[in-house]
Amino acid sequence: MTAFIWVEALMALLASALVLWPLVTRKDNTPPSVAFASGIAILVLACSAGLYALWSNASWAAATNATDPASMVAKLARQLERQPNNVGGWLMLGRSYSVLEQYSLATKAFQRADRLSGGRSAEALTGWAEALVLSNERELDDRAGRLFEQALALDPDSGKALFFSAVAAQRRGELDIARTRYRNLLSLNPPAQVRPVLEQQVAALDAQLKAQGAGVAGSATPAVTTDASVRVRVALAKPLAAAGDAGALFVLVRRVGQGGPPLAAKKLAATFPQDVVLTPADAMIQGLGFEAGQTVEVVARIARGGTPIAQSGDPFGKIQYRVGKDAVRDIIIDKVSP
Repeated sequence: MTAFIWVEALMALLASALVLWPLVTRKDNTPPSVAFASGIAILVLACSAGLYALWSNASWAAATNATDPASMVAKLARQLERQPNNVGGWLMLGRSYSVLEQYSLATKAFQRADRLSGGRSAEALTGWAEALVLSNERELDDRAGRLFEQALALDPDSGKALFFSAVAAQRRGELDIARTRYRNLLSLNPPAQVRPVLEQQVAALDAQLKAQGAGVAGSATPAVTTDASVRVRVALAKPLAAAGDAGALFVLVRRVGQGGPPLAAKKLAATFPQDVVLTPADAMIQGLGFEAGQTVEVVARIARGGTPIAQSGDPFGKIQYRVGKDAVRDIIIDKVSP
C-alpha cells in the first residue's frame, strides 16, 4: 500500500514536470513563464489526489490486505495464461504493473486489453497512454497524447483522459481546447477541494484567450463563431416516449456516410424536447472538427448503456446539416438500432 501511495506522489510530481519544462525553457527570446508555470504546478498537484478517487478502479481494501503485491501480480499473470481473453483481467494486470512501476509490462497488458476490446475500451487506452508517459514524458506530446484523444472519443467523460489531454493541449498552446476539457472535468462533479482549482484554471485561460483575441498576446486560436455551429432541436417520437428514462443522450456530428470518431460530441440528460448547439470546441480529437460550409451528419442517440458506442436497442435519429447555412433543425428520435 505504501508503495502504491509513493507511486501516486511520483506521478503527480512527474505531471508537474511535464507541464513546467516547456514553460520555463522558452526557445524564443521571451522570459521564462515562471508565474504561469507555478500556477500549472499547483493545478496538477492539487488535482491529482482529489481526482484519483474518481479515476481509479482499484480496490483499496484489497490493496491493504495484500502482504506481497508482486506475488499477487504474478498470480494474476498466471491466471491470465489460462484465461487469455479476459479483458477485465488484463486491465487489472496493467494497473497492477503500473503501481509496481513496471511500465513496459503495464503497456503490454493494456495493449492486450485494447486488442481484445476491439479498440473500444477507453480504460485500456488511458492506461496504455499513462504507462507510456511514466516511461518517457515526451510521449505526452506524441503517441500517449493521441491515445488520450482516442479514449476521449470513446468516453467523453473519462476524467483521466480529460485531465492529461488538457495539460497536453495547454503545453501546445491550444488554450481553447484546454479550457473546454477543464470545464468538462468540472461537469463531472470533482471533489470539493479540486473544484476551486479547476475553476481558477478556466478563469485564467478565459483571460488569456480574451487577451489573445484583442491582439495582446500574439496570435490566437481562431474564435468560434455561429457560422461554424450546428444547432438542432432533439425530440422523441411518441412510440418511444418511455425510452428517455433509459439512459443518457448523445448528440454526435459525423462526416456523411463515414465511420470513425465523431467530429464533435456532447453528452446530455435525456430530456425532450431539447435544444443543442455544437461548435468546433466540442471536437473530441484535435484536427478532426468541422467548419462552416461543410455538410455533416448529426446523430441524436439515447444510450441505454451510458456510453457513446452504439448498442443494439438504442433509439436514435439523424439528419444532414449544412454548417453555416442551416438554422435550427429538428431531429426526431424515431428509430432503434438493430
